[in-house]
Amino acid sequence: MAYEHILVDVEDGAAILTLNRPEKLNAMNRKLQQELHHAVKQAEADAAVGCIVITGAGERAFSAGGDIHEQLSDDAQYSDEELDAKRQRRGSYEISASSKPTIGMMNGIAYGGAAVLASSLDMRVGCEGTRFRFLAAAYGRINSTWTLPNQVGWPIAKELLFTARIVEAEEAYRIGLLNHLVPRAQLRAKTMELAKMIAANHRGAVMGIKALMLKQMAQGLEKQFDAEKEYTRTVLRGAKAKDAFPEFIARKGLKTG
Repeated sequence: MAYEHILVDVEDGAAILTLNRPEKLNAMNRKLQQELHHAVKQAEADAAVGCIVITGAGERAFSAGGDIHEQLSDDAQYSDEELDAKRQRRGSYEISASSKPTIGMMNGIAYGGAAVLASSLDMRVGCEGTRFRFLAAAYGRINSTWTLPNQVGWPIAKELLFTARIVEAEEAYRIGLLNHLVPRAQLRAKTMELAKMIAANHRGAVMGIKALMLKQMAQGLEKQFDAEKEYTRTVLRGAKAKDAFPEFIARKGLKTG
């Protein structure tokens, strides 16, 4: 599939998906959202990809959020029922539930729908230009209730969702919305360092860890323990010592039997 608003690159096992509407601050129109969803699904299906990175073109914005021009046009043309049919409401969920780890390379602002997307990813790396704003309450909508609490906890999530205020980079790092905060010149290098470390690990183990963590999100400790035990018995058995530690065994001259 040829994309109009998404750039795709694969580097050392990491797929890099770039929202590419810099003249519109990478605003997320319907076409871009459909293309991003498709590109994530393609990366999931690609055996050469172990991690998915999402970023925005340019230095100003990861994305300014939903495309208001398109929304105004849609409001004038379609009924609420027709709009519901047009919107791919599960897109953000399916990206969040991707079987492979996802990283946001937060090159600039992430407002509105872009903040929803960013908070649905597994982790985020930011720079001094990174800003988040969960805007829904300011304009009579509701979103991010299923994404943000999982990243920053309930009290902070409530504050950010209720107030719809701007979250600057330093605060985002302090509250855990950013995993790493680096100077802009180091943003790509830091993000790719993380992505390549993930991609270099055992693919099945990494994907199993993510699957278990998503499944266990609201379970008690004993159920989490049981689920992990069952997974490692029936889905992915732990590697034998000779397969897990070949360099150590070779260095020590140990017999593998």
